[in-house]
Amino acid sequence: MIPLRDDQPRFSTPFVNYFLIALNLAIFFFEAILPPTRLDILLFQFGLVPSHVTALLTGVHVNPFAALVPFLSSMFLHASWLHVGGNMLFLWIFGDNIEDYLGHSRYLLFYLLCGVAAALSQVALSPHSRVPTIGASGAIAGIMGAYFILYPRARVLIWFPPIFFFHVSAWLMLAYWFVIQFVSGTATAISYANNSSGSVAFWAHVGGFITGVIMIKIFSERPQRQRYGAFT
Repeated sequence: MIPLRDDQPRFSTPFVNYFLIALNLAIFFFEAILPPTRLDILLFQFGLVPSHVTALLTGVHVNPFAALVPFLSSMFLHASWLHVGGNMLFLWIFGDNIEDYLGHSRYLLFYLLCGVAAALSQVALSPHSRVPTIGASGAIAGIMGAYFILYPRARVLIWFPPIFFFHVSAWLMLAYWFVIQFVSGTATAISYANNSSGSVAFWAHVGGFITGVIMIKIFSERPQRQRYGAFT
């Protein structure tokens, strides 16, 4: 089930959303030209390794840089073309409306806070994992959570491969996506209680989505939009 577009109008140009998409793609292009050994070093240095954070919190001597900087850097790294392409598609569809609602600078702050909260969720529920967590999906999940609250009646065009296309309400599509992440995270936790092999960071998705739902109620609509309704 792949979303292709939504019908929620926006009234401003989403410069920050465009920048985030371009930055993620540029970094992945850089990853793609690295030799495998150097790429592995990059991902372990700038991906978020939960066991490093756990060690730091429990007083074990760990380089704070290695434990804390990846909370930000990890959300700009991706594992494959499919990974980055899927994430950027979701950000393209849902991010512009949230930026329109919040304004440019607050949208960037909102995005980064959702990403950090998503990473904390993954650390909390997989504290001993030695696998780097990478990807923008936790931050984007926060954007989707905000969209779920703000625009539940928007319509999203869905492609169900290989040939089916249909429209669904945004709340239904996003609720279905959230349930899948939660169920998958639970199943992964049961199967790999001490996960040390690569897998999808489902709990980061869950944590990011919930953070977006909560924070969009704290971040008020930008004043210009409230007053004028539409602007460029």
